[in-house]
Amino acid sequence: MLNSRAMAEMKSTRAGFGDGLLDIAEAIPEVVTVDADLRHSVQTLKFAEKYPTRAYNIGIAEQNLIGVSAGLAHAGKIPFCATFAVFATGLGYNQIRQSVAYSGNNVKVVGTHGGMLTGEDGATHQALEDLSLMRGLPGMRVYCPADYYEARAMMPLIAKEKNPCYLRLGRQNLPVVYDANYKPKLGKIDILREGKTAAVFAIGTEVPFALEAAEILKAEKIDLTVVNVSTLKPLDVAGILKLLEKFETVFTAEDHSIIGGLGSAIAEVIAENATKTKLVRIGMRDMFGESGTSDALLEKYLLDGKGLVKQIKQGLTE
Repeated sequence: MLNSRAMAEMKSTRAGFGDGLLDIAEAIPEVVTVDADLRHSVQTLKFAEKYPTRAYNIGIAEQNLIGVSAGLAHAGKIPFCATFAVFATGLGYNQIRQSVAYSGNNVKVVGTHGGMLTGEDGATHQALEDLSLMRGLPGMRVYCPADYYEARAMMPLIAKEKNPCYLRLGRQNLPVVYDANYKPKLGKIDILREGKTAAVFAIGTEVPFALEAAEILKAEKIDLTVVNVSTLKPLDVAGILKLLEKFETVFTAEDHSIIGGLGSAIAEVIAENATKTKLVRIGMRDMFGESGTSDALLEKYLLDGKGLVKQIKQGLTE
């Protein structure tokens, strides 16, 4: 259910993950957490305090974080191993590939602080290629919730899956899209707003900005359909194709490189099905980020609501 408060509430998806862990802890005793000395930042601290015998702090050793998690999964546990997205998928990539994906271990890799919104930590801490890395691994499911409530509601569904997965979360408090009654469907797109001019497929932290852009453009008689693609893999190809039939132009919006992420995924659907739809990918071009406040970076790289408005209007006229 969409939030009737017009996205007035501000929360982060990492907080939804942390509260979701507590939601499932009693019902699924196999759930454990594995951390790399960042419990407060990745929101596993409350779980560790309540269930200390089910929480493992490996220290600043991200490769070992993945290896230990794989071992726990092999022993029948359901490990949610969490660290910053850039460390999980960068430092731990080989271990994820060999010990999780290739081995088929039921590990839930959780990458928080995905994208540019990491505070002033700069390019070294901004994961802009993590979705691409995880999406390319055979058998790996990739999820990126739009807001706090979707992240929280995803947790029991992800825990019950018997597959390795990557859950990408954001650091920043952003407007919530849904409310506490929302029931997500993994593997399906969700149409948040229906319009007639064009469609915007958005993922993660870009979803509320896409909705903001749609409201601004409404005054200019540009009527957008806004779609939340919180499951990047397996992609809802059938649902996407239905929308592609309706529009001459579609956009993708992601706080990620346009190479290998949501933009590439939609481009593949268009190419493989020989549709005539024009695609405009909005995201980070072939570049690293930089240090700055979240608001300043979003504005500079045209990824906030006003920035999306500018890029969508340009895409519709070119």
